[in-house]
Amino acid sequence: MQINQLNYNEYKGKKYNAEIHSDQYLSIEPGNNGFEMKWVYAETELKMSIHDSILSDWLEDPAAYGAFEHGRMVGFVEGFLEKWNNRFRITNICVFDESDRRRGIGTLLLDRMMLDAADSGARMAVLETQSFNFKAVSFYQKNGFEIIGFDRYAYSNNGPEEHNMRIEMGRKIT
Repeated sequence: MQINQLNYNEYKGKKYNAEIHSDQYLSIEPGNNGFEMKWVYAETELKMSIHDSILSDWLEDPAAYGAFEHGRMVGFVEGFLEKWNNRFRITNICVFDESDRRRGIGTLLLDRMMLDAADSGARMAVLETQSFNFKAVSFYQKNGFEIIGFDRYAYSNNGPEEHNMRIEMGRKIT
């Protein structure tokens, strides 16, 4: 496995696809004086297809790395320093095929991006995931991230019912 910096001009706008499968979701419901969060097993498997592009236009001076095996890119990570609040935002981390997950590829990519985050002088690394993505939340927690916020209606007016709420996670650097 090789982790290589991605050439911006070569990879900008390159399309990728991935599937998320989860048997659990994080329930976030209003409770007494706040919110109650708990993991709930879904009645049926939750699935989401991702069709996106690497290095989107809105990224400010991004860094990006790919994981390559036998000349084939199997995953990537990208991020940039949010200058206004001195946090390094990891905007994408993806291992494309389910068969390549749980092999340490995501950890290699995240570790490499965290070096850039530290080198940037950022005080914290942050990222976004979804409440139905139990495997991602667990992965980030295993790598020192904690839930620092959420938005029950970031993606639609039915976020809680669809088990699809925005989860913001962070890890202090300094």
